[in-house]
Amino acid sequence: MNNLLTDLPAELPTELVTTLLEAADVRIERIVSHGHASPDGFWYDQDRHEWVLVLTGAAKLRFEDEAVEMKPGSFINIPAHRKHRVEWTTPDEPTVWLAVHYNVVPEVTSR
Repeated sequence: MNNLLTDLPAELPTELVTTLLEAADVRIERIVSHGHASPDGFWYDQDRHEWVLVLTGAAKLRFEDEAVEMKPGSFINIPAHRKHRVEWTTPDEPTVWLAVHYNVVPEVTSR
């Protein structure tokens, strides 16, 4: 894949997640949603931090203490273990996300 906005399926039974790059401390994904939302009562509780950017479409993320609406160009950093869910994504067009899952590497101090 050379363009994040090509090969977008017209209909998807579930979100389409494509890993673009994976290394020891980072994984970069393209996620395509088309009217998808997290199942009732489901919360993501991930071991890695996640930085997400909406490229097309729109979405609403729900955290335990707030809701965040996202449109093209919107991005957010979600710390590891901050529970969240996808409340909705646009049903009439694909929502394309770029997600970067990462670990914070401890700083090395010299002596």
